[in-house]
Amino acid sequence: MDNISLVTSASQAEDASEILMLAGEVGFDTESKPTFRKGEKSEGPHVLQFSTRERAFIFQSHVQECQPVIAKLLESIQLKKIGFGLRGDLGQIWERFSIRPNGILDLDQSFKSLGYRNPVGAKSAIAILFERRLQKSKRITTTNWSNKNLTDEQLIYAANDAYAALLVHHALKQSSQAI
Repeated sequence: MDNISLVTSASQAEDASEILMLAGEVGFDTESKPTFRKGEKSEGPHVLQFSTRERAFIFQSHVQECQPVIAKLLESIQLKKIGFGLRGDLGQIWERFSIRPNGILDLDQSFKSLGYRNPVGAKSAIAILFERRLQKSKRITTTNWSNKNLTDEQLIYAANDAYAALLVHHALKQSSQAI
């Protein structure tokens, strides 16, 4: 929890933006309140998470004063945003904010270029590259991400998703340089 910042004000958002932009590339993901009824449409993303190697920043989309910084980060071509299976996330971002994010690297494509036919998510990638198990609780996955007050478990889950993407990206870069 010491390395996770829940961004709740414009000044915190600006501080987070400076750190993220300096990093140049970050792990990225979103979380949305799940839908359980047929035909029900998600109103997400409710949470957007960005992670450097040292720190994760969790933004809640309902915090109005943070939205300009969220938009700036998403639209930036200087900031590479790396994640798993981002197609749905990008669609939700467009629906909710009318923003087409730039600088996106979807690790699905990286694994496809390595010969993997099926999508490789964070859990599988961590197992493949690090021979470790990434805990991803179904109970936390399906919690209400639109809650105004996120639990520590939700914050850790969200931060780990973004952080895992960055670690996997660096491991893939290192292994391709070793060849």
